[in-house]
Amino acid sequence: MTDGNSVRVVAAGDHFVLPSLITRAVEREVERAEVTELELGWPLEPFGPVAEVQEASDAEDEMIEALAGAEVLVTQMGPVTERVLAACPDLRLVVVCRGGPVNVNLDAAKNRDVRVCFAPGRNAAATAEFTVGLMLSALRRIPQAHDPLARQGSWEGATYYTYEQSGLELEDLPVGLVGYGAVGSRVARVLCAFGARVLVYDPYVHGEIHGLRVASLDELLRGSQVITLHARLTPETRGLIGARELGLLPPGAVVVNVARGPLLDEGALCDALESGQLSAAALDTYEREPLPAESRLLGLGDRVVLTPHLGGASRAVAEKAARIAAEEVGRWVRGEPLAHCLT
Repeated sequence: MTDGNSVRVVAAGDHFVLPSLITRAVEREVERAEVTELELGWPLEPFGPVAEVQEASDAEDEMIEALAGAEVLVTQMGPVTERVLAACPDLRLVVVCRGGPVNVNLDAAKNRDVRVCFAPGRNAAATAEFTVGLMLSALRRIPQAHDPLARQGSWEGATYYTYEQSGLELEDLPVGLVGYGAVGSRVARVLCAFGARVLVYDPYVHGEIHGLRVASLDELLRGSQVITLHARLTPETRGLIGARELGLLPPGAVVVNVARGPLLDEGALCDALESGQLSAAALDTYEREPLPAESRLLGLGDRVVLTPHLGGASRAVAEKAARIAAEEVGRWVRGEPLAHCLT
């Protein structure tokens, strides 16, 4: 909370959540904001661990320099490590433009009385739409038909217009959702509109849902021709879908994962695809990112649809993240309770 004077804010964005987006959002929300913009690199490879935080840009020195005298940091992936916090004693509020502050050392922030907020739900709609898009791509072989025609001028994709090669339609198709949070619930609504028979397993969600709730993961797997993963990655859910679980699916089933790669045992998935137990998989996230050149997934041809972790990437997501973050800054300046605070 400020004393009524101007508040110094650092907008540490990147090539997705642009510093200018953060600046405009903060200036709309806070009348006396002095904003310093810092653009951090956005490499082709995902951000990795930096000191004691996860998935952060390697820019501790730049952060320390930019934060001199600043009270507020709004960032997408700037590293807020113990070293950064120790070097920035004026810092009182950190707002991360993501669904979780993976780039912040929460214990160190709490020890220094720094409030840490995040932006939940900012990419739920984008990820849900992307999930359905990948599902349709896998079911109807869209990328596989597109590639020879667009790249080679070949009509060979017409082979998918045969009974044996043609895909499945969503109407009346049993589709199982593992998880029913902000993304899963949206996917369920869209699938119901397509006429799919939606099954839902989520032991943590109660109340009314779109679709049929099932009592166990095994029941969902046995009854689903397609499964799509929407669970959070926790020690409990890591490797949730392995060889045993894939073996419960009906022959020729399809697996979709736009959530977190480690929810799924990739080795078991490849085995199931190679054996024909699964007919296809559509993946946006992986156990290791970027996907290694030696990954077995790259040798599975038209049985897989692969995208490089794009599910949450839309212009609306970046704009929404900046707005949610700026609203938290406004609450802090006005002395109001913070909406999404973890420390």
